[in-house]
Amino acid sequence: MKRTPFTTDVALLILRVVTGALMLAHGAQKVFEFTPAGTGASFAQMGVPLGETVGPFIAFAELIGGALLLLGLGTRVVGAVFVADMLGALFIVHLPAGVFAADGGYELVALLGAVSLALVIAGAGRFSLDALASRAFGARRGTRVDAPAAA
Repeated sequence: MKRTPFTTDVALLILRVVTGALMLAHGAQKVFEFTPAGTGASFAQMGVPLGETVGPFIAFAELIGGALLLLGLGTRVVGAVFVADMLGALFIVHLPAGVFAADGGYELVALLGAVSLALVIAGAGRFSLDALASRAFGARRGTRVDAPAAA
């Protein structure tokens, strides 16, 4: 298949929607099933510094950020938050358990972090609210709608 701007935007849409849905699900589980207080206690028990504060923050960041990623709104910022989230999960919790998620390992964390970093670099693509906002606020002709304008 020949790579075109359209196929690149479709690929970004797929990555963004799947990652957003997964992060939304993880955030919803932390907020509604485990509760923010329970998530904080769990983070503290796992050795996360300031776990009782960081846990609820991460829960809501995943919930809200996942929804924003689904919409393609604030994609680069949300992606950066998710990269930090996944780096913390990797180094504080999952790395000692090895690769496989079934053993508590880091494969899912690494994948979500890598996709989030790719979205920070590439942006949301044309099928997003970021692109719509960029067009509405007068993106320069000839530049990608989700790319920062040249100085």
